[in-house]
Amino acid sequence: MEPIKIADDVYWVGAIDYSIRTFHGFSYSTHHGTTYNAYLIVGDKTALVDAVYGPFAEEMFARISRVMPPSDIDYVISNHAEMDHSGALPEVMRRLGNAELLCTKRAVDVLQKHYPDGWDIQTVATGDELDLGGKTLRFYEAPMLHWPESMFTYYVEEEILLPNDAFGQHYATEHRFADEVDQTVLWHEAEKYYANILWPLSRQVQRKIEEVLKLGLPIRMIAPSHGLIWRKDPLEIVKRYLSWAKGERLQDKVLIVWDTMWGSTTKLARAIAEGVRDAGLTPLMRLIPHSDRSDIMADLLEARGILVGSSTVHNDILPTVAPILSDLEVLKPVGKKAAAFGSYGWGGGAVRRIQESMTRGKMEIVMEPLTVKWVPSEDELRAAYEYGQQFAEKVK
Repeated sequence: MEPIKIADDVYWVGAIDYSIRTFHGFSYSTHHGTTYNAYLIVGDKTALVDAVYGPFAEEMFARISRVMPPSDIDYVISNHAEMDHSGALPEVMRRLGNAELLCTKRAVDVLQKHYPDGWDIQTVATGDELDLGGKTLRFYEAPMLHWPESMFTYYVEEEILLPNDAFGQHYATEHRFADEVDQTVLWHEAEKYYANILWPLSRQVQRKIEEVLKLGLPIRMIAPSHGLIWRKDPLEIVKRYLSWAKGERLQDKVLIVWDTMWGSTTKLARAIAEGVRDAGLTPLMRLIPHSDRSDIMADLLEARGILVGSSTVHNDILPTVAPILSDLEVLKPVGKKAAAFGSYGWGGGAVRRIQESMTRGKMEIVMEPLTVKWVPSEDELRAAYEYGQQFAEKVK
């Protein structure tokens, strides 16, 4: 339970959760676990920036105790009131005694409703500063990154940005810095994090990042509250967030997501994929029962387009397709190019349902749906192949 010194008088004192495999009500898979990062900044006065999830409070206290007695901490800063960061606050406030709790004005109601313990809370707003004795913490409100009460804390002298959930990843490891781990896994988890948590907030993300960049803050390190700390070229993750928010950084890939009843829709998916491939793009094949929904959304973030397919049952989609459509509606990948395909027997309603969800998700439907009755013939498979080619040309 050793703390990790990340800069002069700045210590990581968080917790590592290797076991967790789902997040946000099972809608987000965490294959690599996660961390709950908390940071101790020691000056003449000492501040604990963020806490951890409640069950991991003792792990955090064990690390703090190797730096200083927890009761000597003067300030507790809550950048975000969600319980994976605030869950340990009741124990923190009990043990710290006279420590002041700082948060945004919007966070007060959230914290008081979750933890009606009568804490004395001091509110801060953008531009407010806290002097720890030669060490300055400056606060920036960041509404909807990703809750209304979220804020960033900036350690002025060390040029460290502590943005809570922004720029994080769900990635459990004994390493603390992004440059120490497998970069493929790291960036996939960063993309997945943005796609499943921040994508529907892209306008706010873009606005806040542009606002922060205009301030010209020197940023030497970005220390989020989940995953690894960015210290080598820390603005790279900021640039990627801005690109994702604008719908840029597209790769030459097309996502094909489907489920099938007796194999007919699978035959269509394979023919479409061949057409996409021969048109010069890479098809990403995701058969839904064997593909994780939050991984699919991560794939979609940098794909040029998506085709969703389903057999028809009871004049609707297969039930396994419903979570994907729900994610498209909620995450709203605005402007992402899309189309629907599927097979049916005596009546077909699946493609209509898929298109309705795509429309509610603000996606751009670029082709009429492809449908086949019963089993596709050779001519219909040829048509599916051409459909894939045409879709690829439209999304290039």
